[in-house]
Amino acid sequence: MSWLPDDWRHPERLDLPTGHHLRPIRADDVEIDHPAVMGSRERLWETFGQVWGWPPADLTLEQDRDELAWHQREIAEHRSFNYALFADEAESALLGCVYVDPPEKVGADADVSWWVVDDLVATPAEAALAEAVPAWLAARWPFGRVRYPGRELTWAEWEALPEVSPPPR
Repeated sequence: MSWLPDDWRHPERLDLPTGHHLRPIRADDVEIDHPAVMGSRERLWETFGQVWGWPPADLTLEQDRDELAWHQREIAEHRSFNYALFADEAESALLGCVYVDPPEKVGADADVSWWVVDDLVATPAEAALAEAVPAWLAARWPFGRVRYPGRELTWAEWEALPEVSPPPR
């Protein structure tokens, strides 16, 4: 049994009131993803390192490309979603990511997290993202209960939750 309805189609874009937008990440975004990740690495490691082991200090461009290709495949298969944040239509700089994942822990239909580059922390763009994502998920996604690890509960609290049982064979 899939975590999403078979006939459901994922959104291709979310426009923010700041002029920023989200779209599914692709492997060919690596040239703008890698500097965004590594430029904010210390803060990202503080947030995601304990849980995801990401981003490693020695993340290479090729490793990042492989990771983005994996995300792109996961999106195509509706297994998980990674949306990249951009400031302009030219998509000249990647400014963050939003992850929509099937729940690993009981109590939710999806686990959603996101990050922005250091330069966007505590800016109107970050505030717009934090407001728009939950509204977008409520309006366009087939979830009854979305959980926001790192926001509505700490990652440590999330890790302490019971695991989702695998479906019977």
